[in-house]
Amino acid sequence: KRSANLSPRKLKTTVLRTDSSNNDFQLLVKKLDADLAMRDGEDHSFYAQFNKTDNIRYAVVVLAEGEPVGCGAIKPFEDDAMEVKRMYVVTNFRNRGVASKILLELEMWARELGKARCVLETGKRQPEAIKLYTKSGYKIISNYGQYKGKDNSVCFEKTLS
Repeated sequence: KRSANLSPRKLKTTVLRTDSSNNDFQLLVKKLDADLAMRDGEDHSFYAQFNKTDNIRYAVVVLAEGEPVGCGAIKPFEDDAMEVKRMYVVTNFRNRGVASKILLELEMWARELGKARCVLETGKRQPEAIKLYTKSGYKIISNYGQYKGKDNSVCFEKTLS
């Protein structure tokens, strides 16, 4: 049985590169989906159709003392870009640098794959995500693809150095 009582103060973390078949990734995505269903309300089914995890080849899971505490993924977007997807950190590990660690790993992986930039979409009802992306050097761009015209969506882009 996994313990939710890990002390986030002295956080020893391991970053694991994997894919969407990883059990810890799947567990965290279920928690993410439950969180988003509450935040997005009636908009949730629209967004959920674009967040399927089958066949994601580039996923990251952060473990704290063996416990899965955060995840994220990238998937091909355009020839020179990857799209950041499925970012999530369990509640009692937020504001401890876990999300930044996930994002940095995903950006490094995108660079290793020869990509020049990352794009992403998040919701206006996710202020902590907006704050993370802004402080991580992402710039707001016009909503792309299926997010065009969606009032709850905020799209971002970052050029990878």
